[in-house]
Amino acid sequence: MEHQQRSQPRLSPSGDTEDMVMSLAPRLAYFAGVARTEHVTRAAQEMNVPQSTLSRAIVRLEQDLGVDLFARRGRTVSLTPAGRTFLTSVERALAEIERAADEVRADADAATGKVAFGFLHTMGAETVPGLIHAFRADHPRVRFSLVQNHGEAMLEGLRAGELDLCLTSPVPDAPDLVARRLDEQKLRLVVPAEHRLAARRRVRLAEAADETFVTLEPGYGLRRITDDLCKEAGFRPRVAFEGEEAETLRGLVAAGLGVALLPPPAVARPGVVELTVTTPRAIREIGVAWLDGHPDTPPVAAFKKFLLSRRGNLLPT
Repeated sequence: MEHQQRSQPRLSPSGDTEDMVMSLAPRLAYFAGVARTEHVTRAAQEMNVPQSTLSRAIVRLEQDLGVDLFARRGRTVSLTPAGRTFLTSVERALAEIERAADEVRADADAATGKVAFGFLHTMGAETVPGLIHAFRADHPRVRFSLVQNHGEAMLEGLRAGELDLCLTSPVPDAPDLVARRLDEQKLRLVVPAEHRLAARRRVRLAEAADETFVTLEPGYGLRRITDDLCKEAGFRPRVAFEGEEAETLRGLVAAGLGVALLPPPAVARPGVVELTVTTPRAIREIGVAWLDGHPDTPPVAAFKKFLLSRRGNLLPT
């Protein structure tokens, strides 16, 4: 039987692509099964579907495409040239679907699944490694995809489905998110070693009203907290440099380029002095957030439960 162009295809080449895909997709596995066996009855038996269902699916597929995929001799069939061309892409597509299905099943496995976890840059040196180490004592094969970013970017990652959970500050208050406060972290006024306040141990933030500040860029939670604390102390900070990472700011302070409000470092940095702020109360709250209504895989549920169990004991002492 020669390959023939069907005269009245259900979907023309200029038809809507999404409609075409929705129409073709359910029948691709049937087509591949018949192509593999070159026998409708045998394919139906192997795929455990009624022969009539399989035959109708193949006929409908050919009608949608507008071409004959098989030359028929009773229940025995053979691929037409168009059918062979189509089979190459169909097998590739089905293999990719199978690979994707295996991947998402593996990610959801309770013992070996994956957690996409976001956290602030300032928590990457010590806090998060310690948390994951403690969690893996009971879940040694759970895998992590780790993302360091500022708070707003991580919340967008939750909304986009790129993250399962994130540790962030301030604790977000949004209708599409669930957030739980876990701990609080003191912020210090970091000054150069030769600064006029460097001999002090404690300071009121208002005493730094005339200083030049180095801060994180707008959009970072710590920047918002810095601006709010300075406002509470009665002044607006004069910002000379804006950065993306707390330790870079410490380096700028050590170079004498300003002062900064920062959480404690993982390792003490020479060239700076870190002062306790007495007034106002200089802290940042740390919380865990996730997308409301988003179903958790077993590894995500286990890690979420673990994080919530660390309330008040999240940060290294």
